Amino acid sequence: MSANTIDASLCARMFLAGAKNLEANKEWINELNVFPVPDGDTGTNMTMTIMAAAKEVAAIEEMTMDRLQKAISSGSLRGARGNSGVILSQLFRGFTKTIKEVDVITTSVLTASFQKAVETAYKAVMKPKEGTILTVAKGAAERAAELLAENPEIGMEELIREVISRAEEVLAHTPDMLPVLKEAGVVDSGGQGLVQVLKGAFDAFCGKEVDYSVEPAAVSLSAKEKSKEAEPLSEADIRFGYCTEFIIMLEKEYTEDTEREFKAFLESIGDSIVVVSDDDIVKVHVHTNDPGLAIQRALTYGSLTRMKIDNMREEHHERLIKDAEKIAAQQKEQEAAEKEAREKEPEKETGFISVSIGDGIADIFRDLGVDYLIEGGQTMNPSTEDMMNAIEKVHAKNIFILPNNKNIILAANQAKAMTEDRNIYVIPTTTIPQGITAVVNYVAEKSPEENAQMMEEEISHVKTGQLTYAVRDTHIEDKVIHAGDIMGVGDHAILAVGNDIDPVAEETVSLMVDEDTELISIYYGEDMREEEAEALKEKIENSYPDCDVELNYGGQPIYYYIISVE
Repeated sequence: MSANTIDASLCARMFLAGAKNLEANKEWINELNVFPVPDGDTGTNMTMTIMAAAKEVAAIEEMTMDRLQKAISSGSLRGARGNSGVILSQLFRGFTKTIKEVDVITTSVLTASFQKAVETAYKAVMKPKEGTILTVAKGAAERAAELLAENPEIGMEELIREVISRAEEVLAHTPDMLPVLKEAGVVDSGGQGLVQVLKGAFDAFCGKEVDYSVEPAAVSLSAKEKSKEAEPLSEADIRFGYCTEFIIMLEKEYTEDTEREFKAFLESIGDSIVVVSDDDIVKVHVHTNDPGLAIQRALTYGSLTRMKIDNMREEHHERLIKDAEKIAAQQKEQEAAEKEAREKEPEKETGFISVSIGDGIADIFRDLGVDYLIEGGQTMNPSTEDMMNAIEKVHAKNIFILPNNKNIILAANQAKAMTEDRNIYVIPTTTIPQGITAVVNYVAEKSPEENAQMMEEEISHVKTGQLTYAVRDTHIEDKVIHAGDIMGVGDHAILAVGNDIDPVAEETVSLMVDEDTELISIYYGEDMREEEAEALKEKIENSYPDCDVELNYGGQPIYYYIISVE
């Protein structure tokens, strides 16, 4: 292979290196988010998206460009979380559409792949906004095209280096395109994530030493959780890998001082130490990463017998695999039985899927007739695959999906595009109260299309304020925010900031209520006591006597109150 081409194996290494570099920088990328709310964040969403694909790539035994394309495209599409993750998955989808047609990637193929990536990603977003990851990707693709046009013989290394340089240049200018970035003093977090992927991939191309190890995609989260219950010690907890046991047949004087020195030595190389002496023998047990050191020291006291050395990591890994395989088999049987039972039932005309947070909110949605709830929301955005799994479990011809978070709508739409045997209607609800309003306004006698239109119209009348705390210092519009401050976050901006929950809640409501307001709904979270919520309700009732005020237990984490006005 020449330096001017990339074969499937090298491309896979570049992808894995890009994924690892993004993962290594995810917390830094999270810090670039404009709003200082404790949510899933861009770095986390992009990392979970790319790592879903990386696990598929790492599992390929015989690498070909076609298999690589399928792993990257399918893995990232299904694993996509949040808007940034969905856009990243679409960039990968477009990029791999081009490379799957070739055996090796040349500079012209790479340039075409960049352009296809940008084209695909822009099409996936209904209203593309400049100053985001899309702009950074477009700048990189345009630079590749410029370079190739100027010099068709350009080297691959120079091309990639210049593309990354342009991507960084465009990223640096994102605050000039989005005033909110300039005010917060940050660049676009999604664009920064893309730059980290490109930099990691370039390191691999240049032959730098990179850790390509990625956990294989083997069992579901629930299976992993159950296997942890069966095996409380995780592999990460195994600090010393070899369980070493032997008996010393004493040939020299072995005093209490000798034993103390021997134990001290063993403690310096391991843990779980047991040293028991009895007349002419000493029984020894130690967990260590170098059994040879323990053996060498023991030989200074006498000869050894009954030696036994076990690799605990290997044993743990084998046990974990067996447990996971057993659990996966049980889950498969259970899922097959559930699917068979669903198929025997007559298919409903209409079903509902809703994203939910908190047990109280979940109960409200169930009482309203929602068929399937996806736990998620702000703190952990569900993936496209989570949406598709939910669709599979709802036995209905027409399914309405309520994302209830603006960062989940793209993933829901992606699941819709990947579903062929059902009619999927994604209602673009951005908050929990909008989701509740959408379900309440469903009319069984109307067609799915009429209901979708009516729901979208009704949710447009719902204003939402969410009370939470700031995780870092920032400055947004005219508000100076410090870590720990209480914030009232509205549909489009931070409405109120203060030190105490109730005054911020009252100010938030005052900025949402207008002369047309008829109903104020309060959902209190898991960190609030009922009597505290009742006191807030009473204050709001006194302030707005012409409005109905409802109080419900939401049980949501992170948010003290979710308050809607309509």
